[in-house]
Amino acid sequence: MAGAVLENLSTRKLIVLCVGLLLLQIVFFLVGGLIAPSPTSAVVHLANKCVDHGKHLHKHQWFTPWGPNHIKCEKVKDFDEAIQRQITAEQIVFAIEMPHRPNRITRWFQYILAVMDVTVEYDHNNPLGPNPVMTLDVSLGYRDFEDDYDDWKMIARSTEMRKMDCNFSRPYHPDNNGYAYNCDLLPFFELGSAHHDHYLINIRLPIHDKEHGPVNLGLGKLSDISITEIHQNGGFTKVWFAIKTFVTPLLIMLTVWFWRRVCQLNRKSVLMERTILALGISLIILDFPLEWLTLWVDIPFMLLISDIRQGIFYSMLLSFWIIFTGEHLMDQTQRNRLSVYWTQVGAIVFGCLCLFVFDMCERGVQLTNPFYSIWVTETGKNLAMAFIIVAAICASVYFMFLCYMVYKVFRNISIKKTALPAMAKARQLHYQGLIYRFKFFMFFTLLCAAMTVIFFIITQVNEGHWKWGEEHTIQVNSAFFTGVYGMWNIYVFAVMSLYAPSHKDKDKMTATIPNGEVSGSSNEEFEMKHTSTVTTSAVDEEPSELYRLTGKAAQD
Repeated sequence: MAGAVLENLSTRKLIVLCVGLLLLQIVFFLVGGLIAPSPTSAVVHLANKCVDHGKHLHKHQWFTPWGPNHIKCEKVKDFDEAIQRQITAEQIVFAIEMPHRPNRITRWFQYILAVMDVTVEYDHNNPLGPNPVMTLDVSLGYRDFEDDYDDWKMIARSTEMRKMDCNFSRPYHPDNNGYAYNCDLLPFFELGSAHHDHYLINIRLPIHDKEHGPVNLGLGKLSDISITEIHQNGGFTKVWFAIKTFVTPLLIMLTVWFWRRVCQLNRKSVLMERTILALGISLIILDFPLEWLTLWVDIPFMLLISDIRQGIFYSMLLSFWIIFTGEHLMDQTQRNRLSVYWTQVGAIVFGCLCLFVFDMCERGVQLTNPFYSIWVTETGKNLAMAFIIVAAICASVYFMFLCYMVYKVFRNISIKKTALPAMAKARQLHYQGLIYRFKFFMFFTLLCAAMTVIFFIITQVNEGHWKWGEEHTIQVNSAFFTGVYGMWNIYVFAVMSLYAPSHKDKDKMTATIPNGEVSGSSNEEFEMKHTSTVTTSAVDEEPSELYRLTGKAAQD
Protein backbone atom coordinates (compact mmCIF):
# COMPACT_ATOMS: atom_id res chain seq x y z
CA MET A 1 0.00 0.00 0.00
CA ALA A 2 1.26 3.50 -0.73
CA GLY A 3 -0.51 6.64 0.45
CA ALA A 4 -3.25 8.43 -1.47
CA VAL A 5 -4.17 8.25 -5.14
CA LEU A 6 -3.10 11.90 -5.51
CA GLU A 7 0.49 10.91 -4.72
CA ASN A 8 0.76 7.76 -6.83
CA LEU A 9 -1.39 8.49 -9.87
CA SER A 10 0.73 8.96 -12.97
CA THR A 11 1.05 12.48 -14.30
CA ARG A 12 -0.70 11.56 -17.55
CA LYS A 13 -3.71 10.07 -15.75
CA LEU A 14 -3.82 13.02 -13.35
CA ILE A 15 -3.87 15.49 -16.24
CA VAL A 16 -6.63 13.52 -17.95
CA LEU A 17 -8.66 13.54 -14.72
CA CYS A 18 -8.17 17.30 -14.20
CA VAL A 19 -9.07 18.11 -17.81
CA GLY A 20 -12.17 15.92 -17.54
CA LEU A 21 -13.31 17.66 -14.36
CA LEU A 22 -12.64 21.06 -15.93
CA LEU A 23 -14.74 20.18 -18.97
CA LEU A 24 -17.50 18.92 -16.69
CA GLN A 25 -17.41 22.22 -14.79
CA ILE A 26 -17.75 24.12 -18.07
CA VAL A 27 -20.71 21.92 -18.98
CA PHE A 28 -22.44 22.82 -15.71
CA PHE A 29 -22.07 26.53 -16.49
CA LEU A 30 -23.22 26.07 -20.10
CA VAL A 31 -26.28 24.07 -19.07
CA GLY A 32 -27.40 26.93 -16.83
CA GLY A 33 -26.45 29.66 -19.29
CA LEU A 34 -27.70 28.15 -22.56
CA ILE A 35 -30.46 25.69 -21.64
CA ALA A 36 -32.05 26.78 -18.38
CA PRO A 37 -34.13 29.99 -18.26
CA SER A 38 -33.86 32.51 -15.44
CA PRO A 39 -34.31 30.85 -12.04
CA THR A 40 -37.39 32.90 -11.10
CA SER A 41 -40.13 34.99 -12.69
CA ALA A 42 -42.30 37.75 -11.27
CA VAL A 43 -45.85 38.36 -12.47
CA VAL A 44 -47.92 41.38 -11.40
CA HIS A 45 -51.65 40.91 -10.68
CA LEU A 46 -53.88 43.98 -10.24
CA ALA A 47 -56.71 43.34 -7.79
CA ASN A 48 -60.31 43.64 -8.98
CA LYS A 49 -62.68 45.50 -6.68
CA CYS A 50 -65.67 43.28 -6.05
CA VAL A 51 -68.85 44.36 -4.22
CA ASP A 52 -70.20 42.29 -1.35
CA HIS A 53 -73.87 43.21 -1.11
CA GLY A 54 -74.32 40.90 1.88
CA LYS A 55 -72.68 43.41 4.27
CA HIS A 56 -70.64 40.93 6.34
CA LEU A 57 -73.07 38.08 5.75
CA HIS A 58 -70.84 36.62 3.04
CA LYS A 59 -67.41 36.84 4.62
CA HIS A 60 -66.87 33.15 3.90
CA GLN A 61 -68.05 33.55 0.33
CA TRP A 62 -65.40 33.57 -2.38
CA PHE A 63 -65.34 36.48 -4.79
CA THR A 64 -63.70 35.66 -8.11
CA PRO A 65 -63.10 38.19 -10.92
CA TRP A 66 -63.40 35.61 -13.71
CA GLY A 67 -65.71 32.81 -14.79
CA PRO A 68 -69.35 32.52 -15.91
CA ASN A 69 -71.64 35.49 -15.29
CA HIS A 70 -73.34 33.80 -12.34
CA ILE A 71 -69.94 33.18 -10.70
CA LYS A 72 -67.82 36.27 -11.25
CA CYS A 73 -68.29 39.18 -8.91
CA GLU A 74 -69.84 42.58 -9.50
CA LYS A 75 -66.99 45.05 -9.96
CA VAL A 76 -66.49 48.75 -9.44
CA LYS A 77 -63.87 50.76 -11.30
CA ASP A 78 -62.61 52.82 -8.37
CA PHE A 79 -63.62 54.13 -4.98
CA ASP A 80 -65.19 57.24 -6.47
CA GLU A 81 -67.68 55.04 -8.27
CA ALA A 82 -68.27 53.08 -5.05
CA ILE A 83 -69.04 56.33 -3.19
CA GLN A 84 -71.47 57.41 -5.89
CA ARG A 85 -73.24 54.06 -5.59
CA GLN A 86 -73.26 54.35 -1.79
CA ILE A 87 -71.03 51.31 -1.39
CA THR A 88 -69.09 51.35 1.89
CA ALA A 89 -65.42 50.44 2.27
CA GLU A 90 -66.22 47.22 4.10
CA GLN A 91 -68.25 46.02 1.11
CA ILE A 92 -65.22 46.17 -1.16
CA VAL A 93 -63.37 42.87 -1.65
CA PHE A 94 -60.06 42.96 -3.52
CA ALA A 95 -60.03 39.75 -5.57
CA ILE A 96 -57.02 38.30 -7.38
CA GLU A 97 -56.91 35.02 -9.24
CA MET A 98 -53.53 33.52 -10.12
CA PRO A 99 -52.38 32.93 -12.76
CA HIS A 100 -53.83 35.14 -15.48
CA ARG A 101 -56.44 33.39 -17.61
CA PRO A 102 -56.17 31.03 -19.47
CA ASN A 103 -52.89 29.95 -17.87
CA ARG A 104 -52.51 27.40 -15.09
CA ILE A 105 -50.05 27.08 -12.24
CA THR A 106 -47.74 24.13 -12.86
CA ARG A 107 -46.16 22.02 -10.16
CA TRP A 108 -42.79 22.70 -11.76
CA PHE A 109 -43.02 26.18 -10.16
CA GLN A 110 -42.18 24.51 -6.81
CA TYR A 111 -43.13 27.51 -4.62
CA ILE A 112 -45.09 30.77 -4.72
CA LEU A 113 -43.94 33.97 -3.03
CA ALA A 114 -46.20 37.03 -3.10
CA VAL A 115 -45.55 40.64 -2.14
CA MET A 116 -48.11 43.46 -2.03
CA ASP A 117 -47.87 46.85 -3.70
CA VAL A 118 -50.34 49.43 -2.44
CA THR A 119 -51.13 52.49 -4.57
CA VAL A 120 -52.06 55.54 -2.51
CA GLU A 121 -52.93 58.80 -4.26
CA TYR A 122 -52.21 62.14 -2.65
CA ASP A 123 -55.33 64.00 -1.55
CA HIS A 124 -54.86 67.29 0.24
CA ASN A 125 -58.09 66.74 2.18
CA ASN A 126 -57.28 63.12 3.00
CA PRO A 127 -53.49 62.85 3.47
CA LEU A 128 -51.60 59.74 4.45
CA GLY A 129 -51.16 59.66 8.22
CA PRO A 130 -47.85 59.18 10.06
CA ASN A 131 -46.72 55.55 10.39
CA PRO A 132 -49.89 54.13 8.82
CA VAL A 133 -50.73 50.49 9.55
CA MET A 134 -52.95 48.51 7.20
CA THR A 135 -55.14 45.81 8.70
CA LEU A 136 -56.06 43.07 6.22
CA ASP A 137 -58.67 40.34 6.43
CA VAL A 138 -57.20 37.92 3.88
CA SER A 139 -58.28 34.55 2.53
CA LEU A 140 -56.29 32.24 0.25
CA GLY A 141 -57.95 29.41 -1.63
CA TYR A 142 -57.32 27.03 -4.51
CA ARG A 143 -59.09 24.89 -7.07
CA ASP A 144 -57.84 22.43 -9.66
CA PHE A 145 -58.58 22.39 -13.36
CA GLU A 146 -61.23 19.67 -13.12
CA ASP A 147 -63.11 21.47 -10.30
CA ASP A 148 -66.13 23.73 -10.83
CA TYR A 149 -65.51 27.46 -11.24
CA ASP A 150 -66.92 28.20 -7.78
CA ASP A 151 -65.39 25.18 -6.01
CA TRP A 152 -62.69 27.06 -4.10
CA LYS A 153 -61.10 25.33 -1.12
CA MET A 154 -59.60 27.21 1.78
CA ILE A 155 -55.83 27.15 2.33
CA ALA A 156 -55.59 29.82 5.01
CA ARG A 157 -57.48 32.78 6.39
CA SER A 158 -55.98 35.38 8.69
CA THR A 159 -56.11 38.95 9.91
CA GLU A 160 -52.76 40.55 9.23
CA MET A 161 -51.22 43.95 9.88
CA ARG A 162 -48.74 45.57 7.52
CA LYS A 163 -46.88 48.78 8.32
CA MET A 164 -46.75 51.06 5.28
CA ASP A 165 -43.61 53.00 4.41
CA CYS A 166 -44.48 55.70 1.89
CA ASN A 167 -43.03 59.04 0.86
CA PHE A 168 -44.24 61.80 -1.44
CA SER A 169 -41.69 63.37 -3.78
CA ARG A 170 -43.79 66.46 -4.52
CA PRO A 171 -44.86 69.38 -2.33
CA TYR A 172 -47.93 68.79 -0.18
CA HIS A 173 -50.20 71.08 -2.20
CA PRO A 174 -53.73 70.71 -3.62
CA ASP A 175 -52.29 71.09 -7.14
CA ASN A 176 -50.61 67.70 -6.68
CA ASN A 177 -53.82 65.82 -5.89
CA GLY A 178 -53.90 62.52 -7.78
CA TYR A 179 -50.16 61.87 -7.77
CA ALA A 180 -49.16 58.60 -6.12
CA TYR A 181 -46.99 58.09 -3.08
CA ASN A 182 -43.85 55.97 -3.39
CA CYS A 183 -44.59 52.99 -1.15
CA ASP A 184 -42.33 50.04 -0.36
CA LEU A 185 -43.43 46.52 -1.18
CA LEU A 186 -45.10 44.63 1.66
CA PRO A 187 -44.56 40.90 2.37
CA PHE A 188 -47.80 39.08 1.72
CA PHE A 189 -47.57 35.27 1.72
CA GLU A 190 -45.33 32.33 0.82
CA LEU A 191 -46.36 28.82 -0.20
CA GLY A 192 -43.78 26.04 -0.07
CA SER A 193 -45.47 24.19 -2.93
CA ALA A 194 -47.37 25.01 -6.12
CA HIS A 195 -49.52 21.90 -6.20
CA HIS A 196 -52.79 23.33 -7.55
CA ASP A 197 -53.86 24.86 -10.86
CA HIS A 198 -55.51 28.09 -9.68
CA TYR A 199 -55.24 30.25 -6.56
CA LEU A 200 -57.65 32.93 -5.37
CA ILE A 201 -56.94 35.79 -2.96
CA ASN A 202 -59.67 37.83 -1.28
CA ILE A 203 -58.63 40.92 0.68
CA ARG A 204 -60.87 43.07 2.85
CA LEU A 205 -60.00 46.29 4.67
CA PRO A 206 -62.17 46.32 7.80
CA ILE A 207 -62.84 49.55 9.67
CA HIS A 208 -63.27 47.91 13.09
CA ASP A 209 -61.47 45.06 14.80
CA LYS A 210 -62.62 43.25 17.95
CA GLU A 211 -59.17 43.47 19.56
CA HIS A 212 -57.86 46.80 18.26
CA GLY A 213 -61.06 48.81 17.81
CA PRO A 214 -61.11 51.22 14.84
CA VAL A 215 -58.49 50.21 12.24
CA ASN A 216 -57.26 51.34 8.82
CA LEU A 217 -57.26 54.97 9.82
CA GLY A 218 -54.97 57.43 8.09
CA LEU A 219 -54.43 55.33 4.97
CA GLY A 220 -55.11 58.29 2.70
CA LYS A 221 -56.83 57.79 -0.64
CA LEU A 222 -56.09 54.15 -1.35
CA SER A 223 -56.44 53.61 -5.08
CA ASP A 224 -55.33 50.05 -5.96
CA ILE A 225 -53.75 46.93 -4.59
CA SER A 226 -51.56 44.73 -6.74
CA ILE A 227 -49.80 41.47 -5.94
CA THR A 228 -46.43 40.50 -7.41
CA GLU A 229 -46.22 36.72 -7.56
CA ILE A 230 -42.74 35.16 -7.75
CA HIS A 231 -42.14 31.52 -8.61
CA GLN A 232 -39.35 29.27 -9.81
CA ASN A 233 -39.43 28.87 -13.58
CA GLY A 234 -40.54 25.44 -14.72
CA GLY A 235 -37.75 25.23 -17.30
CA PHE A 236 -35.12 25.92 -14.65
CA THR A 237 -36.73 23.33 -12.34
CA LYS A 238 -36.49 20.65 -15.04
CA VAL A 239 -32.80 21.37 -15.61
CA TRP A 240 -32.19 21.43 -11.84
CA PHE A 241 -33.95 18.09 -11.34
CA ALA A 242 -32.03 16.55 -14.26
CA ILE A 243 -28.67 17.63 -12.80
CA LYS A 244 -29.52 16.25 -9.34
CA THR A 245 -30.77 12.98 -10.84
CA PHE A 246 -27.58 12.64 -12.89
CA VAL A 247 -25.03 13.31 -10.15
CA THR A 248 -26.69 11.43 -7.25
CA PRO A 249 -26.03 7.81 -8.35
CA LEU A 250 -22.48 8.71 -9.43
CA LEU A 251 -21.74 10.25 -6.03
CA ILE A 252 -23.25 7.27 -4.17
CA MET A 253 -21.05 4.83 -6.13
CA LEU A 254 -17.97 6.99 -5.56
CA THR A 255 -18.64 7.24 -1.80
CA VAL A 256 -19.05 3.45 -1.52
CA TRP A 257 -15.84 2.95 -3.53
CA PHE A 258 -13.91 5.38 -1.33
CA TRP A 259 -14.97 3.79 1.94
CA ARG A 260 -14.32 0.27 0.67
CA ARG A 261 -10.76 1.34 -0.11
CA VAL A 262 -10.35 2.68 3.40
CA CYS A 263 -11.77 -0.49 4.96
CA GLN A 264 -9.35 -2.67 2.98
CA LEU A 265 -6.35 -1.11 4.73
CA ASN A 266 -4.57 -2.80 7.64
CA ARG A 267 -5.27 0.13 9.93
CA LYS A 268 -8.11 2.13 11.35
CA SER A 269 -9.46 5.06 9.39
CA VAL A 270 -7.99 8.44 10.26
CA LEU A 271 -9.92 11.64 10.98
CA MET A 272 -9.44 13.09 7.50
CA GLU A 273 -10.81 9.93 5.85
CA ARG A 274 -13.84 9.91 8.13
CA THR A 275 -14.39 13.60 7.40
CA ILE A 276 -14.25 12.95 3.65
CA LEU A 277 -16.85 10.21 4.09
CA ALA A 278 -19.11 12.57 6.05
CA LEU A 279 -18.67 15.22 3.34
CA GLY A 280 -19.72 12.74 0.67
CA ILE A 281 -22.79 11.68 2.66
CA SER A 282 -23.82 15.30 3.25
CA LEU A 283 -23.59 16.02 -0.48
CA ILE A 284 -25.64 12.91 -1.26
CA ILE A 285 -28.31 14.26 1.10
CA LEU A 286 -28.22 17.59 -0.77
CA ASP A 287 -28.15 15.98 -4.22
CA PHE A 288 -30.86 13.39 -3.67
CA PRO A 289 -33.71 14.46 -6.01
CA LEU A 290 -36.45 14.30 -3.39
CA GLU A 291 -38.18 17.18 -5.21
CA TRP A 292 -39.52 14.77 -7.84
CA LEU A 293 -42.18 13.80 -5.28
CA THR A 294 -43.67 17.30 -5.46
CA LEU A 295 -44.97 16.52 -8.96
CA TRP A 296 -47.34 13.96 -7.46
CA VAL A 297 -47.68 14.79 -3.75
CA ASP A 298 -48.38 18.13 -2.10
CA ILE A 299 -45.38 18.75 0.18
CA PRO A 300 -45.75 22.28 1.59
CA PHE A 301 -42.65 21.86 3.78
CA MET A 302 -40.30 21.08 0.87
CA LEU A 303 -38.68 24.54 1.06
CA LEU A 304 -37.88 23.95 4.72
CA ILE A 305 -36.44 20.50 3.95
CA SER A 306 -34.28 22.01 1.19
CA ASP A 307 -32.95 24.65 3.59
CA ILE A 308 -32.12 21.98 6.18
CA ARG A 309 -30.31 19.84 3.61
CA GLN A 310 -28.32 22.81 2.39
CA GLY A 311 -27.46 23.77 5.96
CA ILE A 312 -26.13 20.25 6.65
CA PHE A 313 -23.93 20.45 3.57
CA TYR A 314 -22.68 23.94 4.41
CA SER A 315 -21.69 22.90 7.94
CA MET A 316 -19.93 19.76 6.71
CA LEU A 317 -18.12 21.50 3.84
CA LEU A 318 -16.87 24.35 6.04
CA SER A 319 -15.79 21.89 8.75
CA PHE A 320 -14.00 19.72 6.19
CA TRP A 321 -11.90 22.62 4.95
CA ILE A 322 -10.81 23.43 8.50
CA ILE A 323 -9.91 19.82 9.28
CA PHE A 324 -8.31 19.23 5.88
CA THR A 325 -5.92 22.17 6.21
CA GLY A 326 -5.37 21.56 9.92
CA GLU A 327 -4.38 17.93 9.42
CA HIS A 328 -1.63 19.09 7.05
CA LEU A 329 -0.54 21.69 9.58
CA MET A 330 -0.63 20.04 13.00
CA ASP A 331 2.24 18.02 14.42
CA GLN A 332 1.91 14.28 14.86
CA THR A 333 0.79 14.45 18.50
CA GLN A 334 -2.15 16.73 17.65
CA ARG A 335 -3.43 15.00 14.53
CA ASN A 336 -6.32 12.63 14.05
CA ARG A 337 -8.38 14.06 16.89
CA LEU A 338 -11.62 15.97 16.37
CA SER A 339 -11.19 17.64 19.77
CA VAL A 340 -8.31 19.70 18.32
CA TYR A 341 -10.80 21.54 16.10
CA TRP A 342 -13.64 21.90 18.58
CA THR A 343 -13.54 25.72 18.56
CA GLN A 344 -13.68 26.10 14.77
CA VAL A 345 -16.12 23.26 14.13
CA GLY A 346 -18.24 24.33 17.12
CA ALA A 347 -18.50 27.87 15.74
CA ILE A 348 -19.54 26.51 12.32
CA VAL A 349 -22.19 24.23 13.82
CA PHE A 350 -23.47 27.06 16.03
CA GLY A 351 -23.76 29.37 13.01
CA CYS A 352 -25.68 26.75 11.03
CA LEU A 353 -28.00 26.19 14.00
CA CYS A 354 -28.67 29.95 14.04
CA LEU A 355 -29.55 29.72 10.35
CA PHE A 356 -31.93 26.88 11.15
CA VAL A 357 -33.61 28.79 14.00
CA PHE A 358 -33.99 31.88 11.81
CA ASP A 359 -35.49 29.74 9.05
CA MET A 360 -37.92 28.07 11.44
CA CYS A 361 -39.04 31.46 12.76
CA GLU A 362 -40.45 32.26 9.32
CA ARG A 363 -40.89 29.19 7.11
CA GLY A 364 -41.77 26.98 10.04
CA VAL A 365 -44.66 29.27 11.04
CA GLN A 366 -45.70 29.66 7.39
CA LEU A 367 -46.63 25.99 7.29
CA THR A 368 -49.74 26.92 9.31
CA ASN A 369 -50.08 30.58 8.32
CA PRO A 370 -48.57 31.44 4.90
CA PHE A 371 -49.28 35.16 5.53
CA TYR A 372 -46.84 35.30 8.44
CA SER A 373 -43.57 37.14 7.87
CA ILE A 374 -40.80 38.20 10.23
CA TRP A 375 -40.36 41.32 8.07
CA VAL A 376 -43.74 42.90 8.89
CA THR A 377 -42.69 44.46 12.21
CA GLU A 378 -39.91 46.98 12.68
CA THR A 379 -38.18 44.73 15.20
CA GLY A 380 -38.45 41.70 12.96
CA LYS A 381 -37.22 43.64 9.93
CA ASN A 382 -34.20 44.99 11.80
CA LEU A 383 -33.45 41.54 13.20
CA ALA A 384 -33.66 39.94 9.75
CA MET A 385 -31.47 42.62 8.18
CA ALA A 386 -28.93 42.29 11.01
CA PHE A 387 -28.92 38.53 10.59
CA ILE A 388 -28.17 38.76 6.86
CA ILE A 389 -25.39 41.30 7.45
CA VAL A 390 -23.83 39.27 10.29
CA ALA A 391 -24.05 36.07 8.24
CA ALA A 392 -22.28 37.76 5.32
CA ILE A 393 -19.57 39.12 7.64
CA CYS A 394 -19.05 35.71 9.29
CA ALA A 395 -18.78 34.01 5.90
CA SER A 396 -16.14 36.54 4.81
CA VAL A 397 -14.20 36.16 8.07
CA TYR A 398 -14.27 32.38 7.67
CA PHE A 399 -12.78 32.65 4.19
CA MET A 400 -9.99 34.92 5.41
CA PHE A 401 -9.24 32.51 8.27
CA LEU A 402 -9.13 29.60 5.81
CA CYS A 403 -6.70 31.57 3.62
CA TYR A 404 -4.50 32.12 6.69
CA MET A 405 -4.48 28.39 7.49
CA VAL A 406 -3.57 27.54 3.88
CA TYR A 407 -0.76 30.10 4.07
CA LYS A 408 0.61 28.40 7.20
CA VAL A 409 0.48 25.00 5.46
CA PHE A 410 2.40 26.39 2.48
CA ARG A 411 4.95 27.98 4.82
CA ASN A 412 5.53 24.67 6.61
CA ILE A 413 6.01 22.93 3.28
CA SER A 414 8.47 25.62 2.19
CA ILE A 415 10.51 25.00 5.34
CA LYS A 416 10.67 21.31 4.52
CA LYS A 417 11.65 22.02 0.90
CA THR A 418 14.97 23.42 2.12
CA ALA A 419 16.05 19.82 2.81
CA LEU A 420 15.25 18.59 -0.69
CA PRO A 421 18.57 19.59 -2.36
CA ALA A 422 20.44 17.26 0.02
CA MET A 423 18.36 14.28 -1.10
CA ALA A 424 18.95 11.87 -3.94
CA LYS A 425 17.72 13.23 -7.26
CA ALA A 426 14.94 10.66 -7.65
CA ARG A 427 13.56 11.32 -4.18
CA GLN A 428 13.88 15.07 -4.68
CA LEU A 429 11.80 14.97 -7.87
CA HIS A 430 9.29 12.67 -6.19
CA TYR A 431 8.68 15.06 -3.29
CA GLN A 432 8.61 18.12 -5.56
CA GLY A 433 5.87 16.45 -7.57
CA LEU A 434 3.87 15.73 -4.41
CA ILE A 435 4.20 19.33 -3.27
CA TYR A 436 3.11 20.77 -6.62
CA ARG A 437 0.07 18.47 -6.71
CA PHE A 438 -0.88 19.37 -3.16
CA LYS A 439 -0.51 23.11 -3.77
CA PHE A 440 -2.67 22.90 -6.90
CA PHE A 441 -5.38 21.10 -4.94
CA MET A 442 -5.22 23.69 -2.15
CA PHE A 443 -5.69 26.51 -4.67
CA PHE A 444 -8.71 24.61 -6.02
CA THR A 445 -9.99 24.42 -2.43
CA LEU A 446 -9.63 28.19 -1.97
CA LEU A 447 -11.46 28.83 -5.25
CA CYS A 448 -14.31 26.55 -4.18
CA ALA A 449 -14.45 28.26 -0.78
CA ALA A 450 -14.56 31.73 -2.35
CA MET A 451 -17.37 30.75 -4.74
CA THR A 452 -19.30 29.14 -1.88
CA VAL A 453 -19.06 32.27 0.27
CA ILE A 454 -20.16 34.46 -2.66
CA PHE A 455 -23.03 32.07 -3.42
CA PHE A 456 -24.18 32.10 0.22
CA ILE A 457 -24.14 35.90 0.47
CA ILE A 458 -25.91 36.42 -2.86
CA THR A 459 -28.64 33.87 -2.13
CA GLN A 460 -29.31 35.43 1.28
CA VAL A 461 -29.61 38.90 -0.26
CA ASN A 462 -31.59 37.64 -3.24
CA GLU A 463 -34.08 35.83 -1.01
CA GLY A 464 -34.75 38.91 1.09
CA HIS A 465 -34.75 41.68 -1.50
CA TRP A 466 -38.47 41.35 -2.27
CA LYS A 467 -39.14 41.89 1.41
CA TRP A 468 -37.24 45.12 1.90
CA GLY A 469 -37.22 46.80 -1.51
CA GLU A 470 -36.50 45.97 -5.11
CA GLU A 471 -33.69 48.48 -5.40
CA HIS A 472 -31.46 46.08 -3.46
CA THR A 473 -31.91 43.26 -5.96
CA ILE A 474 -28.87 41.23 -7.06
CA GLN A 475 -29.62 39.64 -10.43
CA VAL A 476 -28.38 36.05 -10.55
CA ASN A 477 -28.68 33.98 -13.70
CA SER A 478 -29.05 30.22 -13.96
CA ALA A 479 -25.41 29.69 -15.01
CA PHE A 480 -24.24 30.86 -11.60
CA PHE A 481 -26.56 28.46 -9.75
CA THR A 482 -25.76 25.41 -11.87
CA GLY A 483 -22.06 26.32 -12.01
CA VAL A 484 -21.61 26.59 -8.24
CA TYR A 485 -23.73 23.49 -7.66
CA GLY A 486 -21.63 21.58 -10.19
CA MET A 487 -18.45 22.89 -8.58
CA TRP A 488 -19.49 21.42 -5.21
CA ASN A 489 -19.99 18.00 -6.79
CA ILE A 490 -16.77 18.19 -8.78
CA TYR A 491 -14.80 19.22 -5.70
CA VAL A 492 -16.17 16.38 -3.56
CA PHE A 493 -15.59 13.99 -6.46
CA ALA A 494 -11.97 15.16 -6.66
CA VAL A 495 -11.46 14.87 -2.89
CA MET A 496 -12.76 11.31 -2.68
CA SER A 497 -11.06 10.08 -5.83
CA LEU A 498 -7.65 11.71 -5.16
CA TYR A 499 -7.52 11.13 -1.39
CA ALA A 500 -8.72 7.55 -1.51
CA PRO A 501 -6.02 5.09 -0.36
CA SER A 502 -3.87 3.94 -3.26
CA HIS A 503 -3.48 0.18 -3.74
CA LYS A 504 -0.27 0.41 -5.73
CA ASP A 505 2.70 -1.54 -4.49
CA LYS A 506 5.08 1.05 -3.08
CA ASP A 507 8.05 -1.26 -3.57
CA LYS A 508 7.68 -0.80 -7.32
CA MET A 509 8.22 2.93 -6.91
CA THR A 510 10.91 3.15 -4.18
CA ALA A 511 13.12 0.59 -2.55
CA THR A 512 13.37 0.15 1.16
CA ILE A 513 16.62 1.63 2.43
CA PRO A 514 18.29 -0.53 5.07
CA ASN A 515 20.02 0.94 8.09
CA GLY A 516 23.53 2.11 7.47
CA GLU A 517 23.22 2.86 3.72
CA VAL A 518 23.28 6.59 4.06
CA SER A 519 26.59 7.42 2.45
CA GLY A 520 26.55 10.80 0.68
CA SER A 521 23.43 11.88 2.48
CA SER A 522 22.79 14.11 5.45
CA ASN A 523 21.08 12.86 8.57
CA GLU A 524 17.93 14.75 7.55
CA GLU A 525 17.94 13.08 4.13
CA PHE A 526 18.23 9.71 5.82
CA GLU A 527 15.30 10.59 8.08
CA MET A 528 13.16 11.70 5.12
CA LYS A 529 13.98 8.56 3.17
CA HIS A 530 12.86 6.40 6.04
CA THR A 531 9.79 8.59 6.48
CA SER A 532 9.00 8.11 2.80
CA THR A 533 9.50 4.34 2.86
CA VAL A 534 6.17 2.65 3.44
CA THR A 535 6.18 -0.42 5.58
CA THR A 536 3.25 -2.17 7.13
CA SER A 537 3.67 -0.33 10.41
CA ALA A 538 3.91 3.03 8.66
CA VAL A 539 0.72 2.39 6.74
CA ASP A 540 -0.99 1.50 9.98
CA GLU A 541 -0.33 5.03 11.23
CA GLU A 542 -0.32 7.46 8.29
CA PRO A 543 -2.53 7.75 5.20
CA SER A 544 -0.06 9.48 2.85
CA GLU A 545 3.52 10.60 2.35
CA LEU A 546 2.55 14.27 2.17
CA TYR A 547 0.65 13.83 5.42
CA ARG A 548 3.88 12.70 7.07
CA LEU A 549 5.93 15.37 5.32
CA THR A 550 3.78 18.24 6.59
CA GLY A 551 3.69 16.71 10.05
CA LYS A 552 7.49 16.62 10.15
CA ALA A 553 7.57 20.24 8.99
CA ALA A 554 5.24 21.23 11.78
CA GLN A 555 7.43 19.54 14.36
CA ASP A 556 10.56 21.22 12.97
